[in-house]
Amino acid sequence: MKNAYVIIDGAYLSLLCKYFGNGKYLRLNIKKFSEYLCKKEKINCEKIFYYTAPPYQSYNPNTEETNRKKGYDSFISKLKNNSVIIREGRLQKIDNKYYQKGVDTLITIDLMDISLNKKADLIMLISCDTDFVPVLEKIRNDYGMKIILYYFTDKIRNSRFSLSNHLLISCDKCVLFNKEDFKQFS
Repeated sequence: MKNAYVIIDGAYLSLLCKYFGNGKYLRLNIKKFSEYLCKKEKINCEKIFYYTAPPYQSYNPNTEETNRKKGYDSFISKLKNNSVIIREGRLQKIDNKYYQKGVDTLITIDLMDISLNKKADLIMLISCDTDFVPVLEKIRNDYGMKIILYYFTDKIRNSRFSLSNHLLISCDKCVLFNKEDFKQFS
C-alpha cells in the first residue's frame, strides 16, 4: 500500500466546515477525517500536516482575544496529541481585516521537502489555492511525486469556492468533497 502525506490548509478546511455546517462550524476530528480520505483512496495515511495561524493578539489583548487564543491553544493541543504536525504562520491585522502570513510558504517548503527527500509515495492536498500550481507542477514533473487534490467548488465565478482549472490540471487526481465526507466526522 502506498504511503501519503496529507497537507491541510486549515483556513480552507475551516471555511468548508462552516459551509457544510450551514453557517455553523462543524468540529472535525482531523486525524480520523484524514485517515478516512486516505482509506477512500486505498492509501496509508503516513503523516498529517495542518497549516494555520494563531488568532491575532494585540499588545494588550482584550477578553475576546484572550478567549479566542485559549480555544485555539486547546484545538492545537488536541491535534498534537493525535500526532498531527502543526505548521503555524501568523495573523496580521490590516485595516481591521485579518490576513494569514507565511502559511502558503510553509506549505510550499514542506511540499518541496517531501518530494526532494522522497518521504512519501504521494501527497494528498486539501486546498484551493492556485498559488501552489508552480510547486505542484515542479514536484510532479521533476520529482515524480503524485498529487491528489481534495477540494470543493460551487461553480460560481468569484465566489469563495470558485476554483481555477490551473490547480485541477496540476494534480494527478482531483476529488470533489461532498457533505457526507464531513457529516460523519463532525
